[in-house]
Amino acid sequence: MRRAPIPAVCALLVLAALARPAGQAQFSFDWPAIASRLVTQLAPQPGEKILILAHPGLFEDLIPHLRYAIARAEATDAGVVDVLAGPVPQGWDLDVLRRGDQRAREAYRAMFSGVDGAIMMPGATPAHPAYAALQDLLRERRGRTVHFHWVENGSAYALSGQPLPGRSVIDAVYQRALLQTDYTALSRELGRFEQALRDGEIRITSPGGTDLRFRIGTRPVNRQDGDASAARAARGQVLIDREIELPAGVARVAPLEDTVEGTIAFPPSQWDGRPVEGLRLHFERGRVVRVEAATGHESVEAEMARAGEAGRRFREFALGFNPLLAVPDREPWIPYYGYGAGVVRLSLGDNSELGGAVGGGYVRWNFFTDLTVIVNGRVWVKDGRLVANP
Repeated sequence: MRRAPIPAVCALLVLAALARPAGQAQFSFDWPAIASRLVTQLAPQPGEKILILAHPGLFEDLIPHLRYAIARAEATDAGVVDVLAGPVPQGWDLDVLRRGDQRAREAYRAMFSGVDGAIMMPGATPAHPAYAALQDLLRERRGRTVHFHWVENGSAYALSGQPLPGRSVIDAVYQRALLQTDYTALSRELGRFEQALRDGEIRITSPGGTDLRFRIGTRPVNRQDGDASAARAARGQVLIDREIELPAGVARVAPLEDTVEGTIAFPPSQWDGRPVEGLRLHFERGRVVRVEAATGHESVEAEMARAGEAGRRFREFALGFNPLLAVPDREPWIPYYGYGAGVVRLSLGDNSELGGAVGGGYVRWNFFTDLTVIVNGRVWVKDGRLVANP
């Protein structure tokens, strides 16, 4: 008996299945579960007005599930506002757009004045007038937002010499962290760490030569534990206490600027668009006073000069706590803005959103995966690994 030929499309599917490693399931988004988790963390009360801010063409399949979850919580679905998709067509007058953005920002402020909460979808950024308008209201202690930014807002970072994994791998890591994080345990650990930070000096070291010290005093510590409820927002002290990131998992603080002393040694990095090797920044009273580099010294100086005074100022210390976002041992990369357990962020620039004293607008995030963090003599992180029960 002659066997019928396999249709071409079916043959391609068979070959794709055979090419996939044994035991590796194809990733797919669980839209209902994601929507339920986002709304659960926002914790809307019956009747609260909840807005969705979206970018055309990104995560559109999630939106109807979010609207259903909002309705199921007996909150009021305030609708979906789209930001302008980029890049804009060639030939458009950018000055026209800038003037229009300012008018739109003012109009959105009025439109959103009665909104209690918003979910900021991937692709929406503070450069969009609707987003900026919501931040204006947050600064006035009105409303709260969930930041569901995913990859489209540049959340995944490669390590030197290592490529980023494929998009499906990143999606799978983020979805697992969003849905499986123990938010109660995470909140408890972030609270313990905040209390430790209040007790004395923080010292950060590395085998490569980092040795930095500072104190935080009474500065606010932003605990990204996933709690976006109205009660949590009411306790917030700074803007980002009302902007809750999901996935969750980091403690952030702007140290007292005058207490920041010592050296940060960088892995291979890029400054002013060029590679830099062997970089060391030396700080006195929170300001870079000396730059050393094996190569690329002029690129570091150029970026700092263009940034103005903010380019030489220490911005923030952040430590990741979420084990589901930790740097993988094999094929390593840095998931979701360094929120993974043991990842340290030592940033430069404007820290006003954290309650710091440095303005200027410039922000540079620097991620480190091999640091030791000692708080008042107790080791919390050893060579990039969180220490259990420090």
